[in-house]
Amino acid sequence: MLTTTRRGVMAGGAALLAGMAGMRPAEAQARRILVITSNQDIPNFDPHLASGYSTAMAMRNVYDSLVRVEGNPPKPVPHLAQSWTMSEDGREYTFKLDPAAKFHDGSPVDAAAVKYSIERLLRLNRGNAWMVAGIVDPAGTEVVDAQTVRVKLLTPFVPFLSVLPWVWIVNPKQVEANKGSDDGQTWLRTNIAGSGAFNITRAEAGNLYQFERVADGWRKGGGNLTGAIWKITRETATQRLMVQRGEAQIAVDLTSEDMEALKGRPGVNLILEPEYRTFQIKMNSKHGPLADKNLRKAIACAFNYQGMLDVSGYAELMKGPLPESIDGFDKELPIYRTDLEKAKEFLAKSRSPNGGIKLTLAHVSGLEQQRRWALVLLDSLRALNIELDIKPMIWPDMVAACRSPETVPDFFMVYQTANYGDADNLAYAGFHSSRNGNWQNPVYANPEVDAVLDQARAEADPEKRRELYKKFQRIVMDDSPDIFGVLEMRKLAMRNNVKGFAFTPVASNAIELFPLSLG
Repeated sequence: MLTTTRRGVMAGGAALLAGMAGMRPAEAQARRILVITSNQDIPNFDPHLASGYSTAMAMRNVYDSLVRVEGNPPKPVPHLAQSWTMSEDGREYTFKLDPAAKFHDGSPVDAAAVKYSIERLLRLNRGNAWMVAGIVDPAGTEVVDAQTVRVKLLTPFVPFLSVLPWVWIVNPKQVEANKGSDDGQTWLRTNIAGSGAFNITRAEAGNLYQFERVADGWRKGGGNLTGAIWKITRETATQRLMVQRGEAQIAVDLTSEDMEALKGRPGVNLILEPEYRTFQIKMNSKHGPLADKNLRKAIACAFNYQGMLDVSGYAELMKGPLPESIDGFDKELPIYRTDLEKAKEFLAKSRSPNGGIKLTLAHVSGLEQQRRWALVLLDSLRALNIELDIKPMIWPDMVAACRSPETVPDFFMVYQTANYGDADNLAYAGFHSSRNGNWQNPVYANPEVDAVLDQARAEADPEKRRELYKKFQRIVMDDSPDIFGVLEMRKLAMRNNVKGFAFTPVASNAIELFPLSLG
């Protein structure tokens, strides 16, 4: 059971960090606790409900999946499943499970647990369900024997193995014992029913989340960490100073200026790597003034893209909804760049032909980079006689605002980091209507886009698949639901006593603790 009493946990968290700072060398050697500083809370511990990089970090450490992802380029490797086979038609996968795998309560992670977890994920149809919904047959997961499970697909799905690292396996015994009237959702929000190498033993929103290594865990090897702390630090400059002073070992939200300031600092290693990480300013195309497509197009043409790039540091401008480096990118795609004459033409066709309106924008509180981009938008909108109200919000509040078009701000700033290196990831998560109500795609819906993306997921022919993604990109650009911003390099700062870290270009800020050591 997690400790969640607000005042008590906050005091305990402060004491914990202070106690770590004052440890004697022998004690510190025995208790190797890694501190990761981030500005994003972990809003929900239910592995079949939550999403976002902070949640991904928690889930990949306290739960296990059939396969893991590692390497650069990323590839699926064995985890709970020691091996697997695929049928010739690509619609059936058979997994052989590791007989040593066990949940935290000692129960085996068997085929029945895999079946239970896949069925629950599809039944709830939230969180990472979008990766397999409409692909995995809801009634098609079969227990062959205790260590063998067969998963049937409704249609071939090219990146199936690549999405499995994000399908977490829960302990059916624990969930069923606490099922209540909502399929265990209430209980799993604050409890763990996993088999991962770590458990969460303390949780305080806005302060810290404490991870403890599971005694006698089933997975052997790895690093020497006995625990870790996900420390909430809203300001990136403070994150930088914590790493610089050795108060934290890893910082995950730094700006380019922070990275520059850390160059050459003793004891600090910097990681700057390209990955599939987009930044967009999503527009509320369902409610309010931006439901008007001509107004959205006017704003897309008025936006100062060079101004955005100038304050972006290690980044390049996006050229539509997909990165240029991903298979399926349309090199001939017409894109928006700053053109005030065209912007005013679109504005004249809109329901606000003279501007004179005030719009709202939400960004993550403490993310200096997002604040700067918000100011670029504010300045760009002045040319259209439009005001902008900029509202910093903590991440859980931004996620909550996505639940209905009426609560989504006019502009919603969001990073999206691919969980697998396939066009399906960014396209489906960001633009399929099944994602409405989630931070990745709060409101955008177009039946034609849905049909194209559904078809592309199942298309095994590479060239036909590329043509489908080109069609998707052209429809989206015509709809103009987002201001397509920048592709940033991943920026991580790490103390040089952290050993065992290997960069992979998917979810690289969702740090996996198991392989890490403190030297």
